[in-house]
Amino acid sequence: MKNNRNRLLSNGLFYIVVFLLLLWGINWALGGSNNSGSSENISYSQFVKDLRQGKVKSFSVQPANGVYTVSGSYKTAQTTKNQSNNSFDFFSNNSSRKVSRFSTTMLQNDSTVSNVQNLAQKSNARMTTQGESQSGNWISTIVMLVPTVLFIVMLWMMMNQGGAGRGGGGGIMNFGRSHVKPEDPSKNKVRFSDVAGEEEEKQELVEVVEFLKDPSKYTKLGARIPSGVLLEGPPGTGKTLLARAVAGEANVPFYSISGSDFVEMFVGVGASRVRDLFNNAKKNAPSIIFIDEIDAIGRRRGNGTGGGNDEREQTLNQLLVEMDGFEGDEGVIVIAATNRSDVLDPALLRPGRFDRKVLVGRPDVRGREAILKVHAKNKPLAPDVDLKEVARQTPGFVGADLANVLNEAALVAARRNGTEITASDIDEAEDRVIAGPAKKDRLISEKERRRVAFHEAGHSICGLVLSDSRTVRKVTIVPRGRAGGYNIMLPKDDQFILTKKQLFEQIVGLMGGRAGEEATIGDKSTGASNDFEQATQIAHSMVVNYGMTESLGMVELEKEGESNPYGFKPYSEATSAKIDEAVKKILDEAHAKALEIVKDNKEKHRIIAEALLKYETLNEKQIMALYKTGKMPEKDEDEYPSESKASTYEEAKAAAEKREVEKAEKKDSDQALADQEKDTLETPSEKNHEVEENNPENPEKDQSENETSTQDTPADDEHKDN
Repeated sequence: MKNNRNRLLSNGLFYIVVFLLLLWGINWALGGSNNSGSSENISYSQFVKDLRQGKVKSFSVQPANGVYTVSGSYKTAQTTKNQSNNSFDFFSNNSSRKVSRFSTTMLQNDSTVSNVQNLAQKSNARMTTQGESQSGNWISTIVMLVPTVLFIVMLWMMMNQGGAGRGGGGGIMNFGRSHVKPEDPSKNKVRFSDVAGEEEEKQELVEVVEFLKDPSKYTKLGARIPSGVLLEGPPGTGKTLLARAVAGEANVPFYSISGSDFVEMFVGVGASRVRDLFNNAKKNAPSIIFIDEIDAIGRRRGNGTGGGNDEREQTLNQLLVEMDGFEGDEGVIVIAATNRSDVLDPALLRPGRFDRKVLVGRPDVRGREAILKVHAKNKPLAPDVDLKEVARQTPGFVGADLANVLNEAALVAARRNGTEITASDIDEAEDRVIAGPAKKDRLISEKERRRVAFHEAGHSICGLVLSDSRTVRKVTIVPRGRAGGYNIMLPKDDQFILTKKQLFEQIVGLMGGRAGEEATIGDKSTGASNDFEQATQIAHSMVVNYGMTESLGMVELEKEGESNPYGFKPYSEATSAKIDEAVKKILDEAHAKALEIVKDNKEKHRIIAEALLKYETLNEKQIMALYKTGKMPEKDEDEYPSESKASTYEEAKAAAEKREVEKAEKKDSDQALADQEKDTLETPSEKNHEVEENNPENPEKDQSENETSTQDTPADDEHKDN
């Protein structure tokens, strides 16, 4: 019963009904009830008209607020429409009714009064006068104050509604309280087995789980469990998933909040929410508090960007106090995630607050394969899908990227009405994730197509010649996103350290597009703008981060990945000029090297470009065959029509359905052929058996024939698979 009453009070409809009832009561108190059937308010002209017609029996005149108020009665009841002039009367209707009394106002001047007296004498109406009334001023004052009083009452009711009816979390006066509610441990189904590709990171968090399950194991030995764990890594690497897995394994309440949720427009709100959050966590201990993007409130203090009274600094100060005030038996652990640990305040990172720092980096090839297996559990994969190969083709991808690739592959398979995800679907999904959807409807002139083909062929030639560390996996001239074509070069192995030679070769590969255009067409185009952007970034890092130039030496002039919003540079203008010269020198040398490679392999460059114009897309096998032999390899059957043959979605879908029918017919034909060959093989075996019974003297010949039949079987199976 109490819960039902609280639910009623928390319902906004209840307050609307109360508000309307109050309006009706005020309307009734101000005279609205008099309109129910006995009196009406008429205009002065109507009063004069009724007086001339002899309808008025008697009336009285009383001064009030600078006018005369006239009220009287009719000789006989008059029929009138039920219309109210009261601004608070929302409940009247327009039906007809009988009235016996009336009221009106007229100006305070002698001519008006004299005119009314004359008309009253002529119509035998009794006229009386009264003294000035003082109640009108009070009524006007009350009418003006009623809306203000009603607004204050409604505001007070809303405040009480948020504080009591909603448990104190969502009211207008409760913005200082944390809105985070603990997640029910029984509903958290995430376990360490659901986190793939991060074995070392999981090991670092096992102790946290064991402490939450059995804290006495550590406390009796005098050990202190880390009060905070900082997860650092690029977006999408699974930091939040790791924190949820810790809470799921420990089976404890899990509080999740973003760093930006602490900061509001009111001063002191962030600090208040920090206190409330930690108080709730302590009440439900053992528990875990997860703060995502903690750099929103944990940035280094004293950088001059927050003004005189920075709200973020107050919030950070309160967070430091709460984290350092833990006792050994409270059982509250803070897990925070960020991808900018370099901007965090040193006091937040010291031992006693975030004792343990776990780097959640991009997974290697084995980690990507494990992640793909997790995300592929509920997806039907075709036999030609090799997740290990997919993992090799996606270096630098994080868990979120890999999940997106498999999801896009499922969508691609659904578009062609497929029943399973094939390797071609995954290949198309990778292209969509990397470069965006194909622009099949874009009209491109033959001249521009030829330029794009020689541009991409230039990239490929440079990548094939300088293939010590990278391989050319795919090249296409099909427009995707803002690119007219693209070339995918992947490292042969996961690389964590790059040499100067490898970085220079990457720049040469990027310059290969412009070199390909210059060597064949001659004129330069804007198609290499993105190549120059990437090449400049690599060359700039070689100079200012890695110390790979002789002119500037082994000096780190800038921190990698750090940008200054005010444009401040920690070096002089002379050093800046030297940096520009060093970067330009690297780019010029790379361009000269790329032009040299293209000219030395002019024929191979032309062959690859012409193949691109014909087939539009070349894979690794085809590119290598063209480079080595000048010919395309044996034609492989495509899983679905190439992008060049499908200009619209409807065409691609129809062609895909036709291809599925052809595959099914081919499969039936191969099965029938295999059955026929099997029958043919069984017949000699039966004859050999008969010969063995009739000629036991010659077993060697029978054995030879049987061996011959056995050797044919694998060949037939191979033919069937193909």
